[in-house]
Order: sequence, then structure tokens, then C-alpha cells
Amino acid sequence: MKKPILVSAIITLIFFGEVVFAQQSGLLTDTLISKRAQTVYVEMLGPGLTISGNYDTRFSNRRDGLGGRIGIGYIAADGNSITTIPVGLNYLLGKGKNFFEVGAGATYLNFSDNEDEYLSAEGDGVLGNLTFGYRLQPVDSGFSFRGGFSPLFGYGSFIPWVGFSFGYAF
Repeated sequence: MKKPILVSAIITLIFFGEVVFAQQSGLLTDTLISKRAQTVYVEMLGPGLTISGNYDTRFSNRRDGLGGRIGIGYIAADGNSITTIPVGLNYLLGKGKNFFEVGAGATYLNFSDNEDEYLSAEGDGVLGNLTFGYRLQPVDSGFSFRGGFSPLFGYGSFIPWVGFSFGYAF
């Protein structure tokens, strides 16, 4: 008789203990430890110059703060092509899902001009870039948007430039 009551009591304690522990664990992760923000996105213009696919992450378990990006872009038309690889550091200021982004980086370029069958040109280079803009990044997973001013500089030139991106944050 005592054995079924003891087994029932142990099962009840285990079940309710797990529920309480899970609730406390969720509370701790919500208040003390935040999930590191990561985003994949397609960018038009910006440091990738044309259209590029990118990955962005924070360097700590935070939604804001210091992070980095890397991407790759390619476009070809009329025998000409350009490949770009933008890399950079950025810092997000804000709370919730709205942030101001400031960043700096470099974009590697490789271009090929094969328009003329007798004369063709190929080359590569590096442009510096800055980023000042707005970022919509959900607290949990979901749609993200970036937009802002992304000037390019190098080889004695300063090019005012803008960029927009749409992607998924997780």
C-alpha cells in the first residue's frame, strides 16, 4: 500500500520539479543571458557594390554591440563581370528590435572586361567602406531590414553610396 503512494509522490515531484526548473531556466535565459544575433541577408548596393549575399553576427551573446559581416557578390553583363567580397566590423546601438548601425570595412573587387575579343582587361583591388544606418532586427527570429549611407573610398576617390538589405535574423 505504501509503495504505490511513494511511487506516485516521486513521479509527481519529478514532473512538477521539471516544470518549475524549466520555468526558472527560461527566466534566467531571458534576463541574464541573451541570444547572439545572427542574420543572413541580400543587400542591394552597399559595400557589396551591386547585389551580395551576406552573413552578420554579434561577437558576444547580445542583440547589440560589436559584430562583423562577410559577404559575396557577383554580377555579369555584356561580357563584363565583377565579383565582390565585403568584410567589416559594425556596432549596433539600440534596444528591442530597432538599432542604429555604424561600421567600417573593406571590399575586395575582381573585375573582368571581355567586351572586345582582341582587348580585354582584368584586375582586382580593395575599396574601403563605412556604414551609417538603421537596422530592424527582431528580438526572436524573423524578417530583418537594413538601410543607410555606405560611402566607398580608395584610389583617391570618395563615392557617396547607399545600401538596402532584406533578410532573416535568428
